[in-house]
Amino acid sequence: MDSAYPAALLEMGTSLAALAVKGTASAVNTKIKTIKDEKNIEKVRSTYDEIINELISEREEAVRIAQVYKVELDRIQISDEDIKHLHNTVERILEILKIMNSTAPIETFEQLKELISVDTLKAIQLLGFNYKAAIGEPLTELCASAILAKTKSTSNPSKKR
Repeated sequence: MDSAYPAALLEMGTSLAALAVKGTASAVNTKIKTIKDEKNIEKVRSTYDEIINELISEREEAVRIAQVYKVELDRIQISDEDIKHLHNTVERILEILKIMNSTAPIETFEQLKELISVDTLKAIQLLGFNYKAAIGEPLTELCASAILAKTKSTSNPSKKR
């Protein structure tokens, strides 16, 4: 996994904690109490503008942090639709394998198919398993290595002999 990505999440967590600790509500309340007796309307308007701008800025920061966390969650979470698609694909592959190898026990194929269900995969995912990191990343690296090895061997004709 890219070490810069967890660092970005750590930074977002720090920003969120700072935002939470800032105590905006009490600061706003204090500012409003101090300007209640103010006679200068321009100063009152200026203070209210400052309060509103600060609240808008903090809301934007909170939304930005939430979006970063949402992107991270979406990056590692497999949706129900994805799991159903995976289940259907594996089911078709197992049917083909059954036809190709009629001596294999059919129960084995059915057990494999049942392992890839929404309930099973969601439960494992809720326990913290990251399918994309555990399966997707190594599979991607394996494919990349195979492709690179194939292109190196075809680009160097002396290796073929």
